[in-house]
Amino acid sequence: MTEPAAAGQAVPRAFLRVGGATLARHQLGLALAMDCQRVICIARGASPELIALQHAAEDAGLQFYISTGSRPLSGLVTANDELVVVNEGLFVDPARAIELFDGVAPAVLVQPVENALAEGFERIDLNRAGTGLMQIPGRLVEQLHELPADCDVPSALMRIALQSGVPMREIPADARTGANWRMIRSDSEAHGVETEWLRTRFGAGEPMPPGRALARQGVVMFGSSLLHAGNASNALSAAVLVVLAIAGGFAWFGVLSVAFLFASLGAVLVEASRLIRSAERQALGQLPPAIPRANVLGWLIDATFGLLILTSVTRLFGESLLSWMFPPAMLMMLLALVPRVVAGPATRLMGDRALLGVVLALAAGFGQVEPVVEVLAIALVVLGMALPLRRKG
Repeated sequence: MTEPAAAGQAVPRAFLRVGGATLARHQLGLALAMDCQRVICIARGASPELIALQHAAEDAGLQFYISTGSRPLSGLVTANDELVVVNEGLFVDPARAIELFDGVAPAVLVQPVENALAEGFERIDLNRAGTGLMQIPGRLVEQLHELPADCDVPSALMRIALQSGVPMREIPADARTGANWRMIRSDSEAHGVETEWLRTRFGAGEPMPPGRALARQGVVMFGSSLLHAGNASNALSAAVLVVLAIAGGFAWFGVLSVAFLFASLGAVLVEASRLIRSAERQALGQLPPAIPRANVLGWLIDATFGLLILTSVTRLFGESLLSWMFPPAMLMMLLALVPRVVAGPATRLMGDRALLGVVLALAAGFGQVEPVVEVLAIALVVLGMALPLRRKG
């Protein structure tokens, strides 16, 4: 972690940010995915960013060391170790990297030299270039003593490995496409990779209902700016609470159509926060919690819809509380239940709370919320009986 991000800047490019996390933090996630036990960072000395990385590594159960050059490195690696070497600035999808290695068998990953040099990778020979990632025997580190103390350690280790007979393995073309495997050298490149990474993760895919499609498009367009600013999912979660409070305010003053539209907007923001949080977790190498925050916010959206429906339904004289609450409660429970037990294209629309909010806003404009709620509940029951059940497993 010694190369500056750009001319005149002291910040190493290892601490450029992609997806809300530094490149070094992404590489720590790669180390965890490859079952590494220790992390050794080659750096000129400690810094606040490096200390933060150390805390993250130790919190994940890894031992963390800082080596100031090639000579101290040999004291940290034994001949029995298997060493994974990751070049500074490398951004790679851990899932794609892992499948290219055969357990602990050593290999130097290579790629065709065309375009690789312009992208910042090092040439090996006339036809091949490095990829910034290799797995080599720890005994090879001893040969660094024969080189100057200020040598480029990853480059020197790659040359030593190839001269020692470590086999080369070319990465497939699809692994090099998009943001799967990139060398990042500046803040502008990091920002571009971040945008491409989001587009790859959340771009065109299977058909989605309108609300989820709108959330996905918003994340693709604006997710890079949010992640670059930090705390993107927290900001979206706070926005959901604000939007629902505004919906409650409009309901208090009897403007139910607008209240339902704000609840619909809240549903879109919940889905956007789910996508952004999944990107943040991947960047940080974190597993999803047992109950994701977006699920809790989704329950809050359902409760808001139920309360808004109750507000729009007049309670008749002598009507029991249970009877008054039955239509909205039944609708929201069916919306949660039916998509879980049946399959089919129609199930994508069933759980779309954004679409539900638009439908109820139109119904509220005509003063027909209660009959629309009853029709929707009956339609869900019919679909639940007509569609095939989901397969378990």
